[in-house]
Amino acid sequence: MADPAPDEIDSQVRAAAFRFLDAQTRMLGDRLPYSLLLRGFDFRGQRVPLVGPQGIFKPAVLDRIPLTIMTAPPVPNQPRPYDDGLRPDGTLHYKYRGTDPDHHENRRLREAMAGHVPLIYLHGIEKGVYLAAWPVYVVADDPFFLAFTVDLDGRSLSVSPSESVADKDLPRRYAEVTVLRRIHQEEFRRRVLRAYRESCALCRLRHRELLDAAHITPDSDPRGDAAVSNALALCKLHHAAFDQQLIGVRPDLVVEVRPDVLAESDGPMLLHGLQQMHGLKLVVPKDAKQRPDPERLEARYQLFREAS
Repeated sequence: MADPAPDEIDSQVRAAAFRFLDAQTRMLGDRLPYSLLLRGFDFRGQRVPLVGPQGIFKPAVLDRIPLTIMTAPPVPNQPRPYDDGLRPDGTLHYKYRGTDPDHHENRRLREAMAGHVPLIYLHGIEKGVYLAAWPVYVVADDPFFLAFTVDLDGRSLSVSPSESVADKDLPRRYAEVTVLRRIHQEEFRRRVLRAYRESCALCRLRHRELLDAAHITPDSDPRGDAAVSNALALCKLHHAAFDQQLIGVRPDLVVEVRPDVLAESDGPMLLHGLQQMHGLKLVVPKDAKQRPDPERLEARYQLFREAS
């Protein structure tokens, strides 16, 4: 039997990569470690990594067109190495490799655009942690600004793909929220946890994987912006209790537990996890601009009082 044509291998590798990411995110969630992406998956006995030394990455198994584009994670107090920008319309402004529009990696992304070839986008949230989006498509090229436009939210899926890569054969994974929204949520969480020195403002738990950025004014509210002053760093238990109005926070940063919860008797978790939080004062950021907004806390506290 003849060996598969390069276009057929290309399509099969991309489909396998998407299945791999789908399986990993189902097990691990959206936050994927760099080590996992570097290890990649096996394709016919050949290891296929998803990341390499450059942001535009083509594994050896593919002939020409890259598999992955990546935005490096932020470094505290330093700009990202490439000025990739997320736009409100669900697209990514992805900078060229270098300043030469004819660099071979830039040419190959143009080939991906011309052939409507699906790619993987890896957005660095923090050192060693990435959020993956797939399939994404290069939809425009701007040599003047040395950048491509990449569709992250699937708007290009109405465009007929090339015969070499049939969309119907490629698994897709779209969360209930858009890729753009997930990225913004992760960026918001990163900023909040950094302001709170990677610990719960209430119980001081420092296991980062168990910490959330809890909105004071919900993000579903038009006033619920993603400012650190509209958030508290809370462990998952206290975040859930805050959202369900089991605990409230007064504008003076003192915690109250709902009276019916204080009166319950239900074992050590209730006692130590919630009831003993009553009357404690939150530990907040040193920077006054990042501390909880008293007006937002007052409005949220009134909701807690009504629930009590």
